[in-house]
Amino acid sequence: MTTGQTPRVPQEWFRKLEGLGEWEGKGKVVAVGVGHSPTARRWDGAPETSIGALAIDSLRRAAEDAGVPLDQVDGLVMDPTTTTGAFWPEDRPIPEDFLAAFKPGLNRMDGINSLSTEWILNNFPELSNVQFTMYASTCMSQAICVAAEAVSRGLTKNCLVLKAWDNLEGRYGQGGAAAQDTVSGRDIASLWGAVGPYYPAYWFNQYLHKYGGSHDQMAPFVVNSKANGLLFPEGFWAQNRPEPLTVEDYLSARWIIQPVNLYDCDIPIMSSAAYLFTTPERAKDMKQKPVYIMSHTQANTKHRGVEQTLEECEESATRIAHILYEGAGITASDLSFENMYDGYTLFHHLMLEGLKYRGVQRGEGLDFYQTDISISGPNPVSPSGGNAGSGRTRFWMHTDCIQQIQGRAGARQIANAAEVGVSGGPHPRGGDFMTWGASVN
Repeated sequence: MTTGQTPRVPQEWFRKLEGLGEWEGKGKVVAVGVGHSPTARRWDGAPETSIGALAIDSLRRAAEDAGVPLDQVDGLVMDPTTTTGAFWPEDRPIPEDFLAAFKPGLNRMDGINSLSTEWILNNFPELSNVQFTMYASTCMSQAICVAAEAVSRGLTKNCLVLKAWDNLEGRYGQGGAAAQDTVSGRDIASLWGAVGPYYPAYWFNQYLHKYGGSHDQMAPFVVNSKANGLLFPEGFWAQNRPEPLTVEDYLSARWIIQPVNLYDCDIPIMSSAAYLFTTPERAKDMKQKPVYIMSHTQANTKHRGVEQTLEECEESATRIAHILYEGAGITASDLSFENMYDGYTLFHHLMLEGLKYRGVQRGEGLDFYQTDISISGPNPVSPSGGNAGSGRTRFWMHTDCIQQIQGRAGARQIANAAEVGVSGGPHPRGGDFMTWGASVN
């Protein structure tokens, strides 16, 4: 088992610039196993439903899905942050039954409101041969890129990739630093009040002013995403509230901040997901078809004001696509489907336009939503259902890419041959993105 402090990913691992050519790791790393824990709206306080327990459950499922014995796993990449926005009050004691059920990690909140590699390895002793650990940041998208680099560089052979989200009681985004009377050391764009859907509302209003159209044109996309999410058995809505969304429901929903309505927002939940990454050679002896990670990129666009403008978003989305395509040695016409992030639905079309998915150009995204974007049609958009369709986790799109190419997406399987997909997030102004392929070519 590894000892010592888990390092953060080196910044030089991220591909941020155009002109880098094909990714050096192309053909060296594949995803094989997928594991999901059950979902819940919030933590009920029981040890067995804590985020630590859900994380261990998803790791075990991913290894089992790949057919890899746990003692053959030698790598673990994860994001140590787990909160969706609610925080455990400093004066609240840790439940005694939780303390009795688990060994401690690095801090008192390990396993409840955060996760460390130490906590995972202390409480999952079957992972007895982990020699490589590394932390990613923010979400599963970055963890995937980090794990792909680690495997391709020969630092780990069978690597588990983990992202878990807890959702404690309390209003979303009004705990921790945001609940204090003063804020120290934070960017003005992060001040309480300038959070949540204000930025997609700003971008969308700019988009309508520049290109025309209306908010009503979003309805086909959001309804389609919810329908796809109900076909995702691991998702929150499929497990807990299997209720279809109609166009009328969407158009009559209350405004959160105009033009963002209730169904343009995702719902914070409790859940964990894990993947098993390995080399193509080792994957030959595993249970599932290997899916190649063909390239990856990171967007961290600097903007001139408090918030990025529409034009800066468009430039970033285009640059993301260029680096992904260049790194994988493909073009937009090679995409079988797309699963870009949609945590607020009103910027998904910006990613489609950046990708030039099915030839869509800037200003054409809303009109494209009026075509057949279903999984049974020629232009499948977000077959995972994304966050809108399955709850706020930022990992449904990655799971769907893997399962689509493996041919085991079940009722979500697209009618087209699923050979190349793209996913990532959280949005054009910043995030991590990757391409997936059925073969290295």
